[in-house]
Amino acid sequence: MSSGPRRAAHSGGGAGRVLLELRGVRAGYDGITALYGVDLAVGAGQVVALLGPNGAGKSTLLRVAAGVHPLASGRLLLGGRDVTGARPRDLAAAGVCLIPEGRGVFPNLSVRDNLRMMTFTGRGRREVEEIAFGRFPVLARRARAPAGTLSGGEQQMLALARALATDPAVLLLDELSMGLAPLVVGRLYEQVVEIARRGVAVLVVEQFAAAVLGLADDVVVLVSGRITQRGQPDRALPGELATLYMGSRHDADADPRGPLRPGDRGAEDSGPGGRSGWAVAARGRHADGGGPGGGGDGVPHLP
Repeated sequence: MSSGPRRAAHSGGGAGRVLLELRGVRAGYDGITALYGVDLAVGAGQVVALLGPNGAGKSTLLRVAAGVHPLASGRLLLGGRDVTGARPRDLAAAGVCLIPEGRGVFPNLSVRDNLRMMTFTGRGRREVEEIAFGRFPVLARRARAPAGTLSGGEQQMLALARALATDPAVLLLDELSMGLAPLVVGRLYEQVVEIARRGVAVLVVEQFAAAVLGLADDVVVLVSGRITQRGQPDRALPGELATLYMGSRHDADADPRGPLRPGDRGAEDSGPGGRSGWAVAARGRHADGGGPGGGGDGVPHLP
């Protein structure tokens, strides 16, 4: 992975360094608040899964992180540097890459032309194609085909290939599995794991928890614009996830330690010290133990 000056988030530190951080972020639309004081951190080489029901604010959070949607208050940091209010193109130049819901490719352009557009990063066309076709050989066979004629899985491969061509420091994925067969989803997430192994901070939004729990270092649940739970996937409780997605309140049965008491930091606490150790048992993660940016409980600690 290159470490040129345009990659501010790549410079300094190593594995585990926090690359993306949101502090006390509030955001909304036309006076309606969508995010309420969200704190979130993603370290280099870490995959954080952001889960929650529809309308929870997950996509809004990704858009804020990419600079596409403004903050009402709070701070956005990239590689420890305050980039609050930075333009999307400046964040992209610094290494933030968003793959939005719905593929994010140009359907009327050929696969090759979709890739050629990524040469704005300074990489030549041949290098971009080598990266894309090396990762996804099927794209080489469809290089002249309009992107709109590709299958859903192939279009998502193209979107990932375009992201890799930017040499990202932070990769934001919105509903990678949408509309795809489980086998295709598995192959795509294998690539996501490989990307993280190269030191990229990955924040992935998923409606379907099972698609991402097996590879995430940390899992964060967002409900009604607030982080209600965070922890390591291998400490998860299936009943608690189901309760969250059904929109019910937590009770003693949802948390084996019993109900929250005054002074406890927990379900309503969006800070990094809230209760962890909930989620769903998972295997085959790309790292043993906690994520590279985390503490003993697997939660990235804000500086």
